[in-house]
Amino acid sequence: MHPMLRRLDELAAHLATRPDTVALLGLGSAGAAHDRLDAHSDLDFFLVVADGAVARYVDSVDWLAAPCPVAYSFANERRGRKALYADGIFVEYAVFTVGELAGLSFTGARVVWQRPDAPTGLAAQGASPPPATPYDTVEFHLNEALTNLYVGLHREARGERLNASRFIQSYAVDRVLALARLTSPGTAHRRDPFDPTRRVEQAYPPEELPLAEMVPGYRANRDAARATFSWLSARFPVHPVLGEAIRRLLATAPDTAGAPPPRPDSRPVTSTRPTSPDRTAPADGPAPPTGPGGASRDG
Repeated sequence: MHPMLRRLDELAAHLATRPDTVALLGLGSAGAAHDRLDAHSDLDFFLVVADGAVARYVDSVDWLAAPCPVAYSFANERRGRKALYADGIFVEYAVFTVGELAGLSFTGARVVWQRPDAPTGLAAQGASPPPATPYDTVEFHLNEALTNLYVGLHREARGERLNASRFIQSYAVDRVLALARLTSPGTAHRRDPFDPTRRVEQAYPPEELPLAEMVPGYRANRDAARATFSWLSARFPVHPVLGEAIRRLLATAPDTAGAPPPRPDSRPVTSTRPTSPDRTAPADGPAPPTGPGGASRDG
């Protein structure tokens, strides 16, 4: 048995002795798809407790330390913690009541333990991920990617290299992943409905999706923009006005950062304002939750 699965079983055995616990659910690679567990996995789970007991299990880690001493922990949200066991197992968990669990979005959970009188179907109780928005189209993601590159190159020319890297090597690449999903729906890999970057390397070989060229690092924003623009241009119809504006930016010498940047003419462009994932429809379906209370726990 994998050490992490054993740790969950040990936790379950201890929790079964406490009167205010209801169930323990494994998530992510400790959930239904636990065959994905490897040496780099973390241990994600939900603890379901009786009404009124949530704070007690979030504030204290005495129950967590029952199978092994806890060397480090901190409350990363009001219902959960991250912790590191003395033997090196890293855990992230959240604590909910049965009623609260029903309102969460999560998939792939596995019941590790539950009381005999616990409600049935706890692992399937979570709401499904939000449906795709009307903007989940090739046209939308293509133009978002292009405008991300355009704005990012202007930020780079201004000397805002870190912000430029967000637009060019993060936001635009998120849109590329969405385009790959929409145009290659049969690609066989375990997609994470909450985080499209998970396991993407297993889905697309480098010759199909050159991520190393699209995400080369802080000092290579222009090279990254060139690689992504080339990938987009080879596969989709790029608006000629915006395409020419991006080409001029790519051709501008790096040492002219202080010069007025080139701008496209006044003809309309499909998407004129780039957006980061927190201001519009996410790049690939629902936005990934930021803590274990959401369902992007996929170790």
